[in-house]
Amino acid sequence: MQYLNDLFDEEHKLREQTKSIRLIKKAKFLDKKNLHTYEWTEQIRFPPHTSKEEICSLSFIEKGESVVLVGSPGTGKTHLATGLGRKACENGYEVRFYRVAHLVEELEQALRLSKLSAFRKKLEKVDLIILNEMSYLPFSKEGSELLLQLISEFYEQKSLIITSNLEFSQWNRIFVDSRLTAALVDRLNHHAHIISYQGESCRLTNALSKRK
Repeated sequence: MQYLNDLFDEEHKLREQTKSIRLIKKAKFLDKKNLHTYEWTEQIRFPPHTSKEEICSLSFIEKGESVVLVGSPGTGKTHLATGLGRKACENGYEVRFYRVAHLVEELEQALRLSKLSAFRKKLEKVDLIILNEMSYLPFSKEGSELLLQLISEFYEQKSLIITSNLEFSQWNRIFVDSRLTAALVDRLNHHAHIISYQGESCRLTNALSKRK
């Protein structure tokens, strides 16, 4: 009986590993960064109701909540977003990673080809969507509306992780319609864990230290 139990446990473990690899591949992360290699520096500021342990437990996914990472370029936002997404895959969640500019391009193309409903349907079973680099590149009015509509559909149905170099008050640089911007920010502020990064770029600091 012990042998059979060990055999069953090993088979279950192998199946879980295979599933995790498949989910990570489908997520389409930009790199192989994970939480084990992430450096939790003093630059990171958590809101009162949030902690490192809570975020890393992925309980926000179960609750349908979102995480917004805001700060200067090079401070580690994408690394943390990727690490959380990779851990979510390892825990059996369906994840998709998008650069925001590329997502808007895909939405606009799907609209032109009358395939917008098919694009949305592909995301129906996804638990966590990572929107990386909501930054300085402005979108067209059509692109802004499509992105807002997509986020509105996911609101309290799926979890989002968004990284941005801009504070919410500066998002009107991205979206051409201030009314749409206000609506989007309102949705993200509700049930969201907003984590801010203070200080200069870690990449720049490391580069300068190596030169010295």
